[in-house]
Amino acid sequence: MIANYLRLIVFAVGLLVGIQVPSFIDQYAKRVSAHHSEVLRNFAGFQDAANQYFGGSVEALIEHHIASTDQVFKDEAKSIREMYARLNALAMELAAMRGPLIGQMIHVAFRPNQEILGETWAEYTYTVPLNAEAIVTGVAIGALLAMLIEAAYAAVMHVLRPGRRRAAATTRAR
Repeated sequence: MIANYLRLIVFAVGLLVGIQVPSFIDQYAKRVSAHHSEVLRNFAGFQDAANQYFGGSVEALIEHHIASTDQVFKDEAKSIREMYARLNALAMELAAMRGPLIGQMIHVAFRPNQEILGETWAEYTYTVPLNAEAIVTGVAIGALLAMLIEAAYAAVMHVLRPGRRRAAATTRAR
């Protein structure tokens, strides 16, 4: 009887955790979008210069800065390169967050932007959304967690009590 209650508790915990997943993914995606928009605005002047003088090539703009005899101009090349790299990285991150929820979950679980992931964890607010995605994800994670715990329990019991099954089989055979 207690085992049944424990199963229900495990399922309920999995359900509550699972319901949070779509909300966390949504908050992460919004942070990615905000960072991308900010860098895009900050980079706009450099992109305009690249468009006007170098046919849109930011790399050519950077090389021009590096080749300059003015040290300030040379030093600015590093800032432009870093901002351009960040803009490209955030654009790829944004593209990854535009797919289906399962793809987003896999991306955030295995290949997130660590800075944005940390920000999202630090500022995450727990919610109990009752939309289809949250309910399906919650039930799926709750059921998966309950099945994993049940399978682990069965495996442990199988290892700890191997003689009991043989004895029961021998008794039935008679």
